[in-house]
Amino acid sequence: MGPGLSWAELASAADNGSAGGSTTDPHSRLLLLLPAFGDAAIPATAAERLASALHARTAVEDPEQLAVALLEAQGPCGPTHWTTSRDGQQINDGFYSFRNPTNGFALSADRLARVTAALAP
Repeated sequence: MGPGLSWAELASAADNGSAGGSTTDPHSRLLLLLPAFGDAAIPATAAERLASALHARTAVEDPEQLAVALLEAQGPCGPTHWTTSRDGQQINDGFYSFRNPTNGFALSADRLARVTAALAP
C-alpha cells in the first residue's frame, strides 16, 4: 500500500534524528524510508540529496544516475499528487494509499491529522 510520504515529509523524517528509530543518521533514514515515497512534485534538489545518501551508505558506482532513476520510477506505487485538505491534512491521489480519502480503506480524519502532524516538515 502506498505511497505514504511526500518528498517534503521524507526529507523531514530523514533529518529528524529523534531517538527511538532504527538510526539517527540522515542518509540511512532517507534510504530506509524511500520505499514509502511517492510524489509527482519533486524539488530540483531531490536527486542531489538522494545521490549523497547513496554515495554515503552504498557501494553504487554511479549514485547520481541511480538517484535519478529511483526518483523517476518511485517504486510500485509511482508518483502521486499531494495536496492539503480543507482540514489541513496532507492527502494524495494514490490508488493504493491510506492517505487518499476517496479510498474505501483510507485513514479516518483524526488519524490523517495525526499522521500529518507527525510528518510535518
